[in-house]
Amino acid sequence: MDTLTKGLSLEVAELGIRVNSVRPGFIHTQMHANGGEPNRVERLAPHIPLKRGGTPNEVAHAIAWLLSDEASYVTGSFIDLAGGK
Repeated sequence: MDTLTKGLSLEVAELGIRVNSVRPGFIHTQMHANGGEPNRVERLAPHIPLKRGGTPNEVAHAIAWLLSDEASYVTGSFIDLAGGK
């Protein structure tokens, strides 16, 4: 994904298209339960610098910012939403 993000951002920049990636870490979602470990985020929280998992809303806010005019100069970038990990 990193190579795709960087390469595509360079390819389409002159067209005014911005390409960025959001890389969520341990986020409280049903995905962990579906994978057989419903308490995975809580178990790993002590190893995350912020000592907690993230929320889907926190991921959504980062994506909304990237889509906004406030991020109009951001392309080929990555946002790690991983509590400092």
